[in-house]
Formats: sequence, C-alpha cells, structure tokens
Amino acid sequence: MESVLLSLMIIAVLGIASQWVSWRFRLPAIVVMSIAGLLAGPITGFLNPKEVFGDLFNPIISLAVAIILFEGSLNLDFREVRGLERPVLRIVTIGAFIAWILGSLAAHYVAGLSWAVAFVIGGLFIVTGPTVILPLLRQARLKPRPAAILKWEGIIVDPFGALLSVFAFEIIKFILSEKETIGSLGMFFLASLLAAFFGWLVGKGLGWMLEKGHIPEFLKSPIVFASVLACFTISDEIYHETGLLAVTAMGITLANMHISSISEMRYFKENISVLLISTIYIMLTSALSMDVLLQIFSWKLIGYVLLMLFIVRPLSIGISTIKTDMTTKEKTLVGWIAPRGIVALTVSGYFSSVLSDAGFKGAGLLTPLTLALVFSTVCAHGFSIKWLAKKLDLSIGDEPGVLIVGGNPFTVGLAKIFQELELPTVIADSSWSRLVKARNEGVKTYRGEILSEQTEFHLDLTPYEYLIAATDLDSYNALVCTTFIPEMGRNNLFQLSLRKNDEVDVDRLEHTIGGRILFNEKATWEMLNDKVEKGYVFRKTTLSDQYDFDQYLEERKEGTILLFIHKSSRKIEFFTDEQEISGDEGDLIVSLAPPSEVKKPDERLQNDKE
Repeated sequence: MESVLLSLMIIAVLGIASQWVSWRFRLPAIVVMSIAGLLAGPITGFLNPKEVFGDLFNPIISLAVAIILFEGSLNLDFREVRGLERPVLRIVTIGAFIAWILGSLAAHYVAGLSWAVAFVIGGLFIVTGPTVILPLLRQARLKPRPAAILKWEGIIVDPFGALLSVFAFEIIKFILSEKETIGSLGMFFLASLLAAFFGWLVGKGLGWMLEKGHIPEFLKSPIVFASVLACFTISDEIYHETGLLAVTAMGITLANMHISSISEMRYFKENISVLLISTIYIMLTSALSMDVLLQIFSWKLIGYVLLMLFIVRPLSIGISTIKTDMTTKEKTLVGWIAPRGIVALTVSGYFSSVLSDAGFKGAGLLTPLTLALVFSTVCAHGFSIKWLAKKLDLSIGDEPGVLIVGGNPFTVGLAKIFQELELPTVIADSSWSRLVKARNEGVKTYRGEILSEQTEFHLDLTPYEYLIAATDLDSYNALVCTTFIPEMGRNNLFQLSLRKNDEVDVDRLEHTIGGRILFNEKATWEMLNDKVEKGYVFRKTTLSDQYDFDQYLEERKEGTILLFIHKSSRKIEFFTDEQEISGDEGDLIVSLAPPSEVKKPDERLQNDKE
C-alpha cells in the first residue's frame, strides 16, 4: 500500500511540476511531461506504474481518458462553429477517411506491418484529442477560426479513431476467420449507435435534472462525474471502445442545452482535467521499457513518422477542405498540427496484445510505433505551432491585452494609451451612448453585457490578459472581477476604488470579492473622470540611467496619479496599494497629470510624450 501511495504522490508531483515548468519557461506542457515520465521510468528505473498498479493500471487510464474527453466535449457548443460547419464536417469525415487510408498504406509499405495490423493502426492514428490539442491552443493563442477547427476536430475524431480501429479489426476477423459472420459487423454498428444514443440519453436526463433543480448544489459536480463514469463503463462493457463515443455524445448534449449549472462547473472540471492529463502522461511514459524506446530509432519507424507528418496529414486536410471557405493560411496551419496523445497510446496497447495473441505479423511494433508518432508529433507541433501561427498571421500575439469594462472619459483616455503602446484593447459596455466617445476616438468597443454567456461567442477574450472594471457601480465592478477570476486569475483583475460607506465594511469586502484596487484608495470613478473633465492629461515618461524611478517620484507634480508601468519586457504592472512596484531603465511610466505640468528643459525627459 505504501508503494502505491508513494507512486501516486510521485506521479502527481511530476505531472503538476511539469505543467509549472512549461508555464514558467513557455514550453509545450506535453513535451515536458513526456520527458519527465521517460526520465522517471525507463531511463532511470525509478518509477514503474504497471508493476505498482498491476491490473488497475489500464482501468485507471481508461476512466481518466473518459473524463478528459467528456470535459473537452463540454466546450463543443454549436454556436462556436457558425460559419465553420462545412470545413469541420469535411475534416472529421472525408479528412479522417483519407488519413486512415494513407496512414494504413504507409504503415504497410514503410513500417513493414501486415495489412491487417496496418489498417487497425491506420484507423487509430487519425486521432488527435483534447489531451494534446487543448494545451497547445492555450499556448499558441490562435485566432478563433483555426482554434475552433482544431478543437472540434480533436474532440470529435478522438472516439471515432478508436472505433475505426475496432471496425478495422472486426473486418479483418470477418475476412480471415470462418467463425466470424456478417452478424459480428452488424453488432459493431449497433453497439456504436446504442453508445451514442445512451450518451445522448444520459446527457438529456442529467440536463433536465439540473434545469429543474432536482440536484442540490453541493451534489452537482459529484453526480456529473459519477454519470460520466457510469456512461463510459456501461457502454464499454457492452462493446469495447464504445465508451469514448458515449461520453462525447453526453458532453456535446449537455453543452448545447445551455444550462447555467454546467457553465458554473466547467472551471472545476477543467482543473480536474489538467490534473488527470498531467498524471496520465507521466504514468504512460514511465511505464514504457527501454526495449520499446530503442525500437523507436528503427529507420522504418522514422520513415513512417516522417510520412505521417509531411505527407499524410497535409494531404488529408488539403483534399478534404477543397471548396470550403478556409484560407490557404488556415489550411497550412491545420494541415501541420495533428499531435497524437493519450487515446493513441492506450488503444494501441490494447490492440498490440490482441493482435499478437491472434498471430498477426508486426503486432509487436504497435507500441514503439505509437510512441514514436506521439512523441515526434508532440515535439514537432508543440514547438512549432506558436511560431507558425505568427508567421501565418493566425496568432493573437504575445502582447498582454487589456479588457476595460465601462465606457467613460477616463477609460477612453486610458484605452488610447494602450493602443499607442500597441496593446490589444477593447472597452465593453451594455450602453451605446456610453461608447460614443470611445468610437469617436477610434477605440475598439464591444456593446453587450460582459457577464452574459453570449459574450464568449461574440467577443474573443483570448487577446486580453488583464481586465479593468471601471463602471460607476462598485458592486458591478466587484461582480465582474469575481466572475472572471477562473479565466484571468485574481492578480490580473482590477477595479476602481470603492466608495467608503459607514454601513459597509469595505476593508473586509476588498479581500473577499472583486479585483485588486487600482491606483490608490482615493481613485474613485468620480475623482478620475472629474480630473479628465478638468483637463488632466495622460502622460508617458520613459526612464533612463540619467532619470531613474526615484527621481521621477521626487519631481512629479502634486496631484499626479500613477497608473501603470509598461515594462521593457512588454509586461504591464499597475500601481495599487497592495503591491509596491518600481521602474527600471527603459520602462515607461504612464500617469494622469495636471494640465499645468510641463516638460523640463533638460534632456532627461526626451522620451516624455503627451
């Protein structure tokens, strides 16, 4: 028991540590996790999950994959692909079929697998999946169209790839075995249809219970997770590999019922998904043997991987998207990005043993072949997606954008400063009249309720790293910041100073809800807008070795409000009472200064711009 607990602890720590390292050094998380697993497992022999968990190893992996796939399918709202229905449908049908045929041919003629094994593995390798695609999309910050196409393809094709392998295996048994009849194939199709129907039925039933209030708040997440496990297990027990199709159908059904409870639970499920992805990758890679790793360097396997990367994937996307509205740049990016992940590793392990027992030639190569493709695609696509997206102008970019809630003279002036610094900026407000000044000044605006669930389908929030709630209602500002904590993080959410009220303990309130208080405790909505109306100006001052931060503070005119520092690294640091910040050489300080302030005659303020 102690060894099991110790192994669980090591796996969890390695997985989460890998996620942190990838975030800290801007590396593909999957690459870091794979390397950590290989170092802990076959390379050093420190960890062997298969030996520790025994017969529980495969069920643990399968249940984790089911939860991850369900969580990913909860994001498949049909409203997201309006205008993209045709390319997505073509990619997951025609594109998947072409990839299956070409991949099977490559597996036979290049990797040397028998026809039977080649067609089984060819069907499996059409998968990408949320375990690999979603982390890459977070890292690359793609524009909405290519991001939506890759996400939908990954989640939809994941269960289909596993089913296609089963289908190919059933076909092979039907052709080569006298015991198999047409009824076996009919059973496969019937089981697949029943799995999809069962997933839809569970999703509908669960959604109805959530809508009608038949589930108490504290039991919503546990019941959803229990339903996912039950849906997957029952389907998989009826027919192997149909469980993934069932949970995908269940997730898509719930996602398109637009139930508020599901939206509220999504962030919790995302946290669980990140934990599962981290631990499962460590488990799978550390469970490999050195013999399997050494087989990867066979020229046949290397040739197969190169064909899959540079021929099969680009051709399948290029042919399937003919006469769609996808641009050449979008086809290029989607035609390159196809990392394989957990589903490919787990299902190939199952077929490796089944086909070997059946006496098929080359079945022993399935595991090293899968590992070679998984690791190669994860590395190649993980390190290149950001660079390629930038080259094709399909990336939002690394500039930290600012979402400002509330249209008023102060926020318009602030937004203009952000635009001058070439930072993505938008002012959101539910009133057209409050956005008039912003539109007249050429500032990007969004008219709509920022708290509405419709906002995510009309306003792409990907470019915006910071949020400033600056309406004239303190309670609304606090509500906006609290709502966006899961998406942006508490440290990146700001609101104007709260008005002091004897009836409310403001000091306690500030630490429990809302965002960080901007500028200082006196910088209320009225005070800031009053200063702008009186002629205060937004002033930019660049620090240098002759004019440092301390000297700037000493010489600034009374009444000047320090707003933020734009660091030379392009990061933004806002002035708050909670945290002291300082400027370095090359940093730009932005302030709201009295109109009477003039530039000094010497050269110390040569970069100071109004």
